[in-house]
Amino acid sequence: MQNPLRTMGVIAMGRFDSVDFFSDTSLVNHPYDYFEWLRERGPVVLLDQYPVAAVVGYDEALAVYRGDEDFSAVNAATGPFDLPFEVGSAPDITPQIEEYRSSVPYGALLVTQDPPSHAKSRGLLMGMITPRRLRENEEFMWTLADRQIDEFVERGRFEAIGDYAQPYATLVIADLLGVPDSDRDGFRQLLGPVPGQLDRSKQGGNNPLEQIGVYFFNYLTDRRANPQKDVLTQLAQARYPDGSEPSVVDVVTIAAFLFGAGQDTTVRLLAAALRFLAEDPELQRKVRKDRALIPGLVEEVLRLEGPVKSDYRLARRPVTIGGVEVPAGTTVMQLLHAINRDPRRFERPNEFILGRKNVKEHLAFGRGIHACVGAPLARAEAKVSLERLFDRTEDIRLDERKHGPPQERRFEYEPSFIMRGLKELHLEITPAR
Repeated sequence: MQNPLRTMGVIAMGRFDSVDFFSDTSLVNHPYDYFEWLRERGPVVLLDQYPVAAVVGYDEALAVYRGDEDFSAVNAATGPFDLPFEVGSAPDITPQIEEYRSSVPYGALLVTQDPPSHAKSRGLLMGMITPRRLRENEEFMWTLADRQIDEFVERGRFEAIGDYAQPYATLVIADLLGVPDSDRDGFRQLLGPVPGQLDRSKQGGNNPLEQIGVYFFNYLTDRRANPQKDVLTQLAQARYPDGSEPSVVDVVTIAAFLFGAGQDTTVRLLAAALRFLAEDPELQRKVRKDRALIPGLVEEVLRLEGPVKSDYRLARRPVTIGGVEVPAGTTVMQLLHAINRDPRRFERPNEFILGRKNVKEHLAFGRGIHACVGAPLARAEAKVSLERLFDRTEDIRLDERKHGPPQERRFEYEPSFIMRGLKELHLEITPAR
């Protein structure tokens, strides 16, 4: 089946050499021709406009993800911007990275930490989110899915992100972290713009989850003084792997990060999956009939349209990637949507193939020590949501009044060079009888 999302971009192939990936709005909705233009130049390409090495090859990307000694994650959420490092200024810029880490936007978050602090923080997170808590949270998912569907099923149409995916993901992560019911509705409004805004004036500060952190600081300070039989007390009593007690601020940083990142991933994954299903009636009929196909469907959606468009590392020292010499201080841009379509790894890479044998090899959630900690949660939320939407409806289809007929589809994506996510997805449904 041809991938319905692969549409020719508005820029001719020969003109991509003048395109700025980090600001050109023409690439937001249709980035794939640009990615293929890069691939024609090689698996790793040094960009002309920025000190950036763009990686589109699978093997090369895997080597970067596994090369923690050569690459820092300090710029994972910012790309080549707001970095006080000059390319080639030193044979090893690790001391500079540590000196300026606190001033880098998002620098306090788990995703940007390097060893050994990363292992310590990730261990704290694993101690906070136990297998038992995850099982309890999944039970909540099933009840919540029905509650959300109840709000629109008889109406016969819904906007997938605002009416379902966003409130669903928010309440699931709020339940996982034990956020009191009275505060849950207001939490989503506290999140700032997604990372990687094309309009640099909208970029968040060093910790865009600071306001959410204030709530968690108050929760956890109270629970340390007044323990109760609840999830917040479990978070407040979490320990580092060596048994030492973290500061409240350390726990707050992890909890706030999980709250923000856990939603973004799920919302974009759900919207992408529903778009594939709504645009391909035969695919939808097949998966409705055999629900065991849902996990494989989710993986193929992640491969083709995962929620992260680009991921970043900073070369600590001179290094060679895919035969290309990369100086110290260069930003390494992992273009995941191109990497996951590498024809050297995936047969017929631009097609949606349900049951693709090596689909789990995709890098949509990264690899190595920074592999997305929320990946199992996102997969579970997607599976539960699709199961209940299939149970409660007879079919799901695009609202052509909003998105146009098959040959003239209209979709808008978030203006970010880091995230890939639909702004809206309007669907029509026939309620199950």
